[in-house]
Amino acid sequence: MIFAPMIPRAAYVHQPRRADVALQRFLMGALANPALEQAPARAAGCTVTHDDKTTTLALDVPGLARDQLQISIEGHTVSVQSVEGAPRKLHRAWELAQEVDASASRARLENGVLTLTLARLEPASKATRLTID
Repeated sequence: MIFAPMIPRAAYVHQPRRADVALQRFLMGALANPALEQAPARAAGCTVTHDDKTTTLALDVPGLARDQLQISIEGHTVSVQSVEGAPRKLHRAWELAQEVDASASRARLENGVLTLTLARLEPASKATRLTID
């Protein structure tokens, strides 16, 4: 049995650990206000860009064909998943700020990159006009 003295890390190192710095960078990036940044949001294998009328998702799906992917749109939620028997398993979902117009949206698969162009559904006005008696 070997006994070693316990020396606190702060006693000999005055810099934060790399893991702490990486976590801080991740949290600051995730909590930053996306309206202030013009760069597209980027996650592992996915790029999200917004404009006035559409949201565009570019997702890396190497090794999957058109018939091996299933895309579903329900209200604010868009999900992409692979079907049974596909060479790799994929299941991703996004919740958007506004509802998606499925009839005006497009999906394109090119060179292993699935690009979803999702049209935002404009909220219908529920205002009614009253006549004055």
